[in-house]
Amino acid sequence: MPTFDNTLNADGALIVGAGLAGLFCALKLAPRPVTVLSPRPLGTGASSAWAQGGVAAAIGAGDTPLAHALDTEMAGAGIVDHGIAESVTAEAAARIEDLARWGTPFDRDDFGNFELGREAAHSANRIVKVEGDRAGWAIMQAIVAEVRRTPSIRVVEGITAVDLARADGRIVGVFCRKLGDRYTEPVFIRARATVLAAGGLGGLYAVTTNPPGVRGHAMGMAARAGAIIADAEFVQFHPTAILTGADPAPLATEALRGEGAILVNDLGERFMPALHPDAELAPRDVVARANFREIKAGRQVFLDTRAALGESILTRFPTVAKYCLDAGIDPVNGMIPVTPAAHFHMGGVKVDERGRASLPGLWVCGEASCTGLHGANRLASNSLLEAIVYGARIAADIGGLEPVRTLAPFDGIAWNDADGEAAELVLRNLPAVRDLRAVMSGLVGVERDAEGLRDALRRIADLEANAEKVTRAYLNMTTSATLVAASALKRTESRGGHFRIDFPEPDPSWEHHTEMTLEEAHAIRASA
Repeated sequence: MPTFDNTLNADGALIVGAGLAGLFCALKLAPRPVTVLSPRPLGTGASSAWAQGGVAAAIGAGDTPLAHALDTEMAGAGIVDHGIAESVTAEAAARIEDLARWGTPFDRDDFGNFELGREAAHSANRIVKVEGDRAGWAIMQAIVAEVRRTPSIRVVEGITAVDLARADGRIVGVFCRKLGDRYTEPVFIRARATVLAAGGLGGLYAVTTNPPGVRGHAMGMAARAGAIIADAEFVQFHPTAILTGADPAPLATEALRGEGAILVNDLGERFMPALHPDAELAPRDVVARANFREIKAGRQVFLDTRAALGESILTRFPTVAKYCLDAGIDPVNGMIPVTPAAHFHMGGVKVDERGRASLPGLWVCGEASCTGLHGANRLASNSLLEAIVYGARIAADIGGLEPVRTLAPFDGIAWNDADGEAAELVLRNLPAVRDLRAVMSGLVGVERDAEGLRDALRRIADLEANAEKVTRAYLNMTTSATLVAASALKRTESRGGHFRIDFPEPDPSWEHHTEMTLEEAHAIRASA
């Protein structure tokens, strides 16, 4: 096997991804040296910046971390890890204080107390927010500014990881390319500790709220390196993406329904009260399926904010209001057309309570990971909480390792281009990508069945084999798509975000997480 010579050494830990989880981890590692890889200019391109609701934390009067943990377990449909839920919710207050100390301008009352919002399936007001619907953007602005002020953090922008490097049974760094560079030899960045924080996979679907580059690359890379993937079948579809035809679809935050907005169809019928006692504040999977079925029946679905908010939507939810106005929708006097959209992946690279993956030398945090916190259906605003809690945990774990001044030698790393040119592209308009996204939305979407899932696996295999340019970026996408479809076929029940119309009820024998390697997923795909 030829060795790979185009090598750089990271200072200290190497963090792949510059969303909230990765940057929080970098700040918590300070003053230890760390290198952060960001495909886009810092603060752009990450799902974290698009989060509207806020961070869930039991810091209000009468609320408790245990109550928050129990709500998390209830939403997670029986497979949330109780110990993880309790420990994460217990850390929430300390992590909120970290964000506030670094300059996040959380909404506060005249006495300096946090103003807390309410979202679906929470038993109390516990969403720490910024200007109603700008939490993600504001948090990222504050975090980025703090990162820029921290001399121990080296940020490399315009570079993207396309493969994890493995040698002597452990992850030893990543292969990278300058964004859009298809012709030069990739760079191997070597590190003793590699943190994968490169996002989820919502962009594998034709209708998504995720940024364009968030298409399963992180999970795909890890799976191709041999990592165990957990709960890949559980994809959360947000019920109320704004139907404008834009890609990605702008989001109408759940906080609107928390303020009293209702869902109606084009016949003027409000349909949620007949389906769930919490009506519009039912868990997201319930609301998403209800909207999906209305649309499938040929009706349109609208979010009506007029009675609940009226003109105040312009100032209380400025992001949503701007999305609407830019699309020619009047959110004050009219209703907002909405549709379910792929939003969050509860599954991902399986990690333990410290964020360690099954491959030595690899830690994973943020949406790329599966911690056991979300179970089958993420509780609203727990995603940013998970990102900061595990970012801090990973920093503590790496920081506690015995320092090594020099990297030990190991057998040569090979760059095998047998699977195609290693180009990293946005891959937005290529026919093979459009086809893959259509397959995932049509056959592995809000509702699934065995026939459709087998068809999806066959089509994914065909796309992978016959795409004109089978880049590593595309392989990471088809790998993640295969894992989702294979896991969905394997789980013969309905639970949380995974709904099988041929197995519409939960099965107690499936009240557990699923684990799968890429080898197992390929075997399921081959049998399809």
